[in-house]
Amino acid sequence: MTAPKLIPFDVEHIRMAQFAAALAHPARMAIVTFLQGKDTVSFKEIVNEIPLAQATISQHIKTLLEAGLLLQYPNGPRMSYALNCEKIQSFCHQFQCTLGTQNPE
Repeated sequence: MTAPKLIPFDVEHIRMAQFAAALAHPARMAIVTFLQGKDTVSFKEIVNEIPLAQATISQHIKTLLEAGLLLQYPNGPRMSYALNCEKIQSFCHQFQCTLGTQNPE
């Protein structure tokens, strides 16, 4: 039996893959698009906008939070969300550098 090959991936490549995976669902893309250009949005507003069950939206938000795409803010007993624009811009820049379409500087 052949031993599996362990390929040591660059930490930055792993982070980019996790970031991209978080966007790899239409519901999460819809949430990100809905948040675009807004300061903060309540969970209820997201639920009212996206035609999915509240529990499903909660899971998608959790995925986006874990990947660092969203910021979460307490708003009384509830939570509000905003895009983590700095993280998104950093990912886009790093991705362009990986593709060789932009210099790392």
